[in-house]
Amino acid sequence: MSFQMSWQMAALLLLGGSTVLLFMGMPVAFSFIAINLIGAMLFLGGDAGLAQLVRNSSAAVMNFSLTPIPLFILMGEVLFHTGLAIKVIDGVERLIRQVPGRLAVVAVVAGTVFSAISGSTIATTAMLGSLMLPVMLARGYHPVMATGPIMAIGAVDMLIPPSALTVLLGSLSGISISKLLIGGVVPGLILSVAFVGYIVARVKADPALAPATPIEERTGWARWDLLFRYVLPLVSIFVVVVGAMSGGIATPTESAALGALATMGLAAVYRSLTVTALNKALRGTVGISAMILFIILGATTFSQILSFSGATEGIVTTVFSGNLSPFAIIAGMMLLLIFLGIFVDQVSMMLITLPVFMPIVQRLDIDLVWFGVLYLICMQLGLLLPPHGLLLMTMRGVAPPAVTMAHIFRAVVPYIALSLILLVLIILFPAIATWLPALLG
Repeated sequence: MSFQMSWQMAALLLLGGSTVLLFMGMPVAFSFIAINLIGAMLFLGGDAGLAQLVRNSSAAVMNFSLTPIPLFILMGEVLFHTGLAIKVIDGVERLIRQVPGRLAVVAVVAGTVFSAISGSTIATTAMLGSLMLPVMLARGYHPVMATGPIMAIGAVDMLIPPSALTVLLGSLSGISISKLLIGGVVPGLILSVAFVGYIVARVKADPALAPATPIEERTGWARWDLLFRYVLPLVSIFVVVVGAMSGGIATPTESAALGALATMGLAAVYRSLTVTALNKALRGTVGISAMILFIILGATTFSQILSFSGATEGIVTTVFSGNLSPFAIIAGMMLLLIFLGIFVDQVSMMLITLPVFMPIVQRLDIDLVWFGVLYLICMQLGLLLPPHGLLLMTMRGVAPPAVTMAHIFRAVVPYIALSLILLVLIILFPAIATWLPALLG
């Protein structure tokens, strides 16, 4: 027998309860399992509700649309553990001549290449942080200038496919996964270019932030060798993944499988795919994928319970009764996401907000891909926002003791500002996000 409760109390119990548990430090999966158990007992009918919760959880982890997640993660893990990442950095560094903040620019360009191959923002940041940060610091770069670009471009990884979090967002929201993956390409590239422009301008204004150091001039084939041998073949994986999806040749799952196979194939051709490297890549993939799927299992009944309790309809009705313009509603959603990003991780943001946001977005009859890209940028901001941004903690983990949390917090501020400017531009000019998906069909 279900329990009768006002929608306001139901929303407070379900949304407020899950948020409080997250703030208390309870793991995301356990937080939503606990709230689901209470909600199933109260709103889905006691024992029958618990049985429904179990059925929903089983169906969620067997959802075929989630299959690209481990495959995209595997691509990044193989790139990291086989040492191909170092070849990419070397190839990019040979191409970039003496410009202000050269090594920081190399980090951004190399990070953009990694974003087109790796499905993990953490892996990209950890990889660049462990490989490039010691070099920049040794050459006299200020810790703020050395750490900022690495964290910023790590966050862009979420926008440029393959991206595991984009697949998860598409699956939970009902937005086309392939269009959402393609929709992030242009905003991601715009941010990369903006980051390079900022670095060059900032170092020109204050050269002490990144002292110029002599570079080994290479001419002829020596300069282009690594580009053609390593960088372009690895970037071609991105072309395979996006091209197969946009051309209707393959589903997102099949495209992800092609990408993972191509990554391992190239690693084998380069004789980097040792048994040890493959074992580490597979272990890393299983660990991250299991964590994500367990979180989904814990949250799968959440939106259904919200709906049964009347909380979803009550919130949606309240929003529309205020006679707000669609622009004001979308802006309010984005502000809420940015606020949540200060305190909770990206998966928690999706699980808390999507059950409420998507019914509102569907009633507004706006472009779902446009909304999805805006949502991704807000999640990308959450990775960088002090004090709990995931990439800030990742950088703290790989940085030497000389780099303090104060340095790290200061380092991300200009990149957060640039991301906010892009968010406003996409709100005002939706074509930035929707042009490429429409062009590629």
